[in-house]
Amino acid sequence: MPQEKSEGILVIPLRYIYRAGSRRDRGKRAVHYIRKLLVRHLGGKVLLDPAISSYIYCRKIEKPPRRVAVRFIKIDSGVYKATLAVEVKR
Repeated sequence: MPQEKSEGILVIPLRYIYRAGSRRDRGKRAVHYIRKLLVRHLGGKVLLDPAISSYIYCRKIEKPPRRVAVRFIKIDSGVYKATLAVEVKR
C-alpha cells in the first residue's frame, strides 16, 4: 500500500514512451502514462491540469519531452490534483 502523501513533486521520465509503438501516438501515451504512474504512486484518483497535456503537446505529438516535473496536492480523501511543477517558457 502506498504511503499517504498530502503534497510533493515527482519527476516522471518519459523515455519509455519513445521506445514502444508508433511515433504518431507518443503524446497520447505520455499523458496516459503520467496519469497511470501518479495513480500507482499516490493510491487515489488523480485530476490532471490541462497545462500538463499542453506541455506534452507543445513540441508536437511525435516529440514529447523526455521528462516532466509534476506537483501533486491532495484536495480530498483519495483525490489528488496534479499540475506542472515549473512553468515552462514556450
